[in-house]
Amino acid sequence: MAGDTGWQKWKWVLLFIAPSLIGLLVFVFAPIFTSLWLAFQSWNLLAPPKFVGLDNFKALVSDPNFWTALRYTGSYIVLYIPAVFVLALGLALLLNQKLRGVIFVRAVTFLPVVASWVVVSLIWKWIFNPQYGLVNYGLSALGIQGPAWLFDPNTALVAIAITSIWKDLGYVAVLYLGGLQSIAETYYEAARIDGATGWQRLRYITLPMLTPTMFFIVIILLINSFQVFDQFWLMPMPNSAAARDVHVIVTEVVRDAFTYNRMGYASAMSWVLFILIFIITFVQFRLQKRWVYYENE
Repeated sequence: MAGDTGWQKWKWVLLFIAPSLIGLLVFVFAPIFTSLWLAFQSWNLLAPPKFVGLDNFKALVSDPNFWTALRYTGSYIVLYIPAVFVLALGLALLLNQKLRGVIFVRAVTFLPVVASWVVVSLIWKWIFNPQYGLVNYGLSALGIQGPAWLFDPNTALVAIAITSIWKDLGYVAVLYLGGLQSIAETYYEAARIDGATGWQRLRYITLPMLTPTMFFIVIILLINSFQVFDQFWLMPMPNSAAARDVHVIVTEVVRDAFTYNRMGYASAMSWVLFILIFIITFVQFRLQKRWVYYENE
């Protein structure tokens, strides 16, 4: 094989990558193109699909459930991304210090990341329980009457955002930590010689050098936020106003597909979500030249 050239060489390459390539085609590309085809069909899983053209997309425009789901998705993004972006940066700056036991602290902060969303949702449903949950117990100790967190639509959104921040904080902090440790120490040594304070080193060295990491984090958080599903599906209390009203785009897709058997309509909604994510990501890549600093430029 080492001496093979041309087709003989590629024959062996294809042989070794065939299992992964077949899995990619069957489980990734085939569902993508099937969903695109279904977006122009009307299919209830019982009768054969029927071509309806752009009717599914037209129905989305006048569907109040879709706009409600989009509004809750946007509200979740506003609550979640700025908080986790800033808090993770502060945590990473702390974890980057040469302190005793910092390795243990790093491991502990990452534990929620590897925990299942089912487990996390059950834990936080208990924490936000209005009768015996820890949050309302702490508020009552301060003389504050705690709300019915996961029963009311408005407070349920806040509770879900808090839970998501807690779970993802360690992951984003590790990304920041990688960026911090890639900054050359010579910059800080030169700044200390010139008499720069800690705040000046943070503002003029750390933050500018972290902008590529920040850009990557913003992109990842935006994409994940638009695709949020698990916590909105699991955390609102059953048969409550929150469970009835608090929907995001992906929960609406699942509900349309597997509760109402509107596969074509759900596929169209999925592609609208893809277009939204693509546009926002494209705009972010276009705007990065204004604020992202790359050391080799």
